[in-house]
Amino acid sequence: MKLYIETVGCQMNELDSELVVASLRKDGYELTASASDADTILFNTCSVRQHAEDKIYSALGRLKNAKREQPGKVIGVLGCMAQKDQALIFKRAPYVDLVVGPGQLHQVPALVREIRAQGGSRTQQMEVSLGRKDGSRAQIERSHESFDPLRDPSMRPTPYQAYVRIMIGCDKFCTYCIVPSVRGPEQSRPPRDILAESRQLAGEGCKEITLLGQTVNSYRYRDGDRTWRLSDLLESLHEIEGIERIKFVTNYPKDMTNDLLAAVRDLPKVSKYLHVPVQSGSNAVLQRMKRGYTVEEYREMLSRTRDWIPGVAVTSDFIVGFCGETDDEFQMTMDLVRESRFKNSFIFKYSERPGTKGAELFADDVPDEVKRRRNNELLALQNEISEADNHAFLGQEMTVLVEGPSKAAEKKAMGEDVASNSERAGASPPPAFSEQLQLTGRTHCDRIVVFTGNRRQIGHFLPIVIYDANAHTLFGEVVTRHTGPELVKLTLPIGLEAQSG
Repeated sequence: MKLYIETVGCQMNELDSELVVASLRKDGYELTASASDADTILFNTCSVRQHAEDKIYSALGRLKNAKREQPGKVIGVLGCMAQKDQALIFKRAPYVDLVVGPGQLHQVPALVREIRAQGGSRTQQMEVSLGRKDGSRAQIERSHESFDPLRDPSMRPTPYQAYVRIMIGCDKFCTYCIVPSVRGPEQSRPPRDILAESRQLAGEGCKEITLLGQTVNSYRYRDGDRTWRLSDLLESLHEIEGIERIKFVTNYPKDMTNDLLAAVRDLPKVSKYLHVPVQSGSNAVLQRMKRGYTVEEYREMLSRTRDWIPGVAVTSDFIVGFCGETDDEFQMTMDLVRESRFKNSFIFKYSERPGTKGAELFADDVPDEVKRRRNNELLALQNEISEADNHAFLGQEMTVLVEGPSKAAEKKAMGEDVASNSERAGASPPPAFSEQLQLTGRTHCDRIVVFTGNRRQIGHFLPIVIYDANAHTLFGEVVTRHTGPELVKLTLPIGLEAQSG
């Protein structure tokens, strides 16, 4: 049987999809890149912005005829939109068979089997968590808790990188955000489970893990007389042989404690990179957003972070056009970005989400054209800062974990494959390991580096000297040393200069 899965949204959704695929493989499914070839089609969804939901409903609309022609094809909607819309999905797309929230993803294989067993007597299946007011906190937590240990290397960004969930849910209740409703209460995962999963990943050849949580630095777990913090977890993960780099996202500004900053500074494997969303440079807007801090408190956190961790790369999130945002308030955001000089920022136009306090309390009164203009202005400013700061790396040598071919190389390979398929029958030969192509990787401070190399280098840490840069990318060349004891160490991963006999 063949499975097609499409994932929209954040890293948490990417991890959820990996776990769903791993569990369905046990039932004999294999992945396909084409929905038309699939026996089961799943959409893992996001509800943070309206555009993400519109994309899924549009994709479902295109499957109406396919379901009519192949009634046995199973169509399912998973994740945050499933938890938020629930039966509305069946109403808008009656041919959908399955609606499953984030807390019930471990049930997907059994639900798919049940749907298939029904044959002609079709019954739609829905499994979702309790709402935030539909029971005690303990009951609601249990309805959201789903930590599946199954992993699937083929679904990861690369076989050498993996996401590890350390907590689920959120209790911050920002007025613009639907996450507390669809992901449930904040719950930290037991350290023993996180460590066991990370050891498993290391045994599978994973070299970099990224710890995930809606507010990851809020991690707290009570184990007997001991309370684990994120800094404690980082220290234990640092001891796992095979794991060479550790990242964590996303951070909440008020939980950026000194013990955590000390861990990032002192533990060599921990990336000197922190993603700390601020959302706005105006205290009035932050108050309407219910972010729980002021601009002055954010500035203090940022200054303290840079004092504790010299050279740290900090990125941020911004929402422009939030309810009531004036031109003066937007200019405060521009001023904060100029002052803070983030490595980069993710900038979004405000999207009203039904079910949030923002939709209930405030009018979405900033015209779309104003949102678009502010988005473009802030993006242009951030790009200017990013490019200027990236130029400071010219001539420097940086260690890069090679992730794979760059996007440009992948597009070129796809074009060449399409052209050559018309001239030959059968499968194409695998690409030569020594063939030169454009590769991409990331530095310890999470900067993207593009360079010319070969496939033997993928998955290795390489020294790269930077010769050019733009706002988003550093460009470099592999450093090759021909003298001294470092020769074998540096050239063996490349696979060309040194070969064992």
